[in-house]
Amino acid sequence: MVTPPEPVRSLRWMVFGIGRVVVLRPGLWWAALGALRRMAVPGWWRRRPYLPLPDDRLWGFRMVTAYGRPGAIPEPEDVISYLEWCRSTRVRGPVRHRRTATIAAGKPLGATRSG
Repeated sequence: MVTPPEPVRSLRWMVFGIGRVVVLRPGLWWAALGALRRMAVPGWWRRRPYLPLPDDRLWGFRMVTAYGRPGAIPEPEDVISYLEWCRSTRVRGPVRHRRTATIAAGKPLGATRSG
């Protein structure tokens, strides 16, 4: 049997493998869309395969930091764990403006610590 090259297997797994894992867990849909949006190559809709896939360098970096090699393919349990972490760290509600947070902390704007 002829094995397809690594990028083809990786692309197929990302689209169908990760997609299947996420579709079965509706509670992770928003987290998955957010992660996909953050990692997608800018202008992905202009290039084939017209999917919001991550940049090869970014994906390679993520795989090296997670598995120790750029050609690694993530396990479904790892994808679920990552998306659950994304969901748990999501900022809820409006993000406070830096100035508001500084005033609320009781420090005047532009104040710095002096030694």
